[in-house]
Amino acid sequence: MSGQFVPITPALQEYLTSRSTRRDAVLSDLAAETATLGWAQIMQIAELQGSFMSLLVRAIGAKRAVEIGTFTGYSAICIARALPDDGHLLCCDVSDEWTQIARRYFQRAGVAHKIDLKLAPALDTLAALPKDAPPFDFGFIDADKKNQGNYYEALIQRLRPGGILCVDNVLREGRVLDASDQDPDLQAVRALNDALANDPRVDVAMLPIADGLTIIRKK
Repeated sequence: MSGQFVPITPALQEYLTSRSTRRDAVLSDLAAETATLGWAQIMQIAELQGSFMSLLVRAIGAKRAVEIGTFTGYSAICIARALPDDGHLLCCDVSDEWTQIARRYFQRAGVAHKIDLKLAPALDTLAALPKDAPPFDFGFIDADKKNQGNYYEALIQRLRPGGILCVDNVLREGRVLDASDQDPDLQAVRALNDALANDPRVDVAMLPIADGLTIIRKK
């Protein structure tokens, strides 16, 4: 241990995960099928992250949630399961191929009735919502990084006071510290990370879960 930092080895990660979640056949089978997609499999959230987000959704009593970037549906199932039976999750994605997998597992997990999946650019989907639509209680951003700041601004305006918004991949495998790396996606991640730390509208905690997860509470 160095100060208050414990290096996370694969064995320690497995220890954390196995004691933080109840594994089930639906998510296990979904993870296994996603693993056959080649390079794209990296877009699935970590198991521990799914458990943590489910806990957050339940802890704040969320009924209305939104997700930007659904992929094959792992995170959506974790969120939807934590909503009450009359809860609602708006899922935004642009891939029919990957979300076809998600739709199958939504049915198998028994949460399809809670989920409204929109296949269109997320900013267009959000802009089309009625101005007087009820605010969201919980949000999750896990899509193209160049638009992270735009997604944040679009969602924070529709989040209720006391609501929670999570942003994924905020560490980019530690590359956020490499000033020589000027990849546009990485620069967009850095820009939002910096902006959040100084945004008076929110309380923020950045956690080293998986590839980094920022938890945002709207004041």
